[in-house]
Amino acid sequence: MNEETAAGLGLQGRKVTVAGLGVSGVPAAKALHDLGAHVTAVDGADHEKAHAQAAELEALGITVRLGDGATLPEGTDLIVTTPGWKPSSPLFAAAAEAGIDIWGDVELAWRLRKPDAAPWLAVTGTNGKTTTVQMLACILRAAGLRTAAVGNIGVSLLDVVLGEEPYDVLAVELSSYQLHWAPSVRAHSAAVLNLAPDHLDWHGSMEAYAADKGRIYQGNQVACVYNLADPATEALVREADVEEGARAIGFTLGSPRPSEFGVVDGILLDRAFVEGRHRNAQELAEVSDIDPPAPHNIANALAAAALARAYGVPPAAVRDGLRAFKPDAHRISQVATLGGVAYVDDSKATNTHAAEASLAAYEPIVWIAGGLAKGATFDDLVTGAAKRLRGVVLIGADRALIREALARHAPEVPVVDLDRTDTGAMAAAVAEAARLAQPGDTVLLAPACASMDMFVNYNARGDAFAEAVRDMR
Repeated sequence: MNEETAAGLGLQGRKVTVAGLGVSGVPAAKALHDLGAHVTAVDGADHEKAHAQAAELEALGITVRLGDGATLPEGTDLIVTTPGWKPSSPLFAAAAEAGIDIWGDVELAWRLRKPDAAPWLAVTGTNGKTTTVQMLACILRAAGLRTAAVGNIGVSLLDVVLGEEPYDVLAVELSSYQLHWAPSVRAHSAAVLNLAPDHLDWHGSMEAYAADKGRIYQGNQVACVYNLADPATEALVREADVEEGARAIGFTLGSPRPSEFGVVDGILLDRAFVEGRHRNAQELAEVSDIDPPAPHNIANALAAAALARAYGVPPAAVRDGLRAFKPDAHRISQVATLGGVAYVDDSKATNTHAAEASLAAYEPIVWIAGGLAKGATFDDLVTGAAKRLRGVVLIGADRALIREALARHAPEVPVVDLDRTDTGAMAAAVAEAARLAQPGDTVLLAPACASMDMFVNYNARGDAFAEAVRDMR
């Protein structure tokens, strides 16, 4: 790391363009301005929220240009981008032609860390990142460590690394977008939870998406944690250039071998960070300590435990941390049981991989699905879930793709196709699902699609589901 840059001196007087406002762009613009850079923030948006953010920055003396995110400001010698901007953006094409570096907000945070900065325990994957990072933070706190769950989870890394709060270690969630623009990041230990097609419209291909996820392993000091059930994650470990002595640590829902974490008779076991791992195993926690104890959530807990143990956390802290963890709303959250039917909100299942894990946790199911497919296909998802389905209710712009997969692979399953994309469609969907369900069934909102065709975000979609269920009481 360049010490001059870390101290902010390397940014003094530089003309830096911040691409995008929002959660990470505003802190980036402020930090760069405080460090003496001449900052211009650009954003293609031109709505009320963007104008409010622009006014906040302009009051500090930062130049803001709304409604034009394609033109490179004159004199720019560095771009700092927010995660949502595609690599193919015209602004970045112009930067590449001019030989201008592009950093993400995570790259900027890494370069601006203090010399004694807390190490990062980093997590990525198609699904489960936020839950795993929150579990990890709970475990680290249970060990008495000063920590925070940061990064893509919604807490700006810039605010953390430039703040006065001292931390021992950070639990860091990193998206593929963030990793694409963060070539310098070197974690103490890192995990890739899983890999499945997602955001391919942003990355361009599955190979590019996987390569960006794999950046999280580069330079790992102690452990590269991977999923034994997903060989693609192990392949990324094999390709990574790590520090000498860093180990590959697998996790599995089955019995663990040496250098693995796993489960035997409902007990989470560590056979990686224990003396005599070829003969011994360390008990960490029970499956019943995990909320909820769905298979994919047990896998999340194992990954969190592996990262914590790589940092030296004692076994009791793993147990206590998992017991303390409570999942966020809209992640396999049981809203109510009415007439013997459970209503479960997993609105966070915004892609097929997440929906697959959710569907595997229940039986029989009345499935509410649909939204924006983001280029996904649904044949494999429907084939795997067909025997569990009592019925399906479809909503959203791309529901026809799911309907067609159901016709091919589960033609006997009743399907209600709600030809509407207004927010009120959720109440109708819940009513139709209740009509199809029988006592002992689960009505499961696991859309396998993004929400923005009907809702502001997946939280609003889940809230609408929960409200509709409560209205039936």
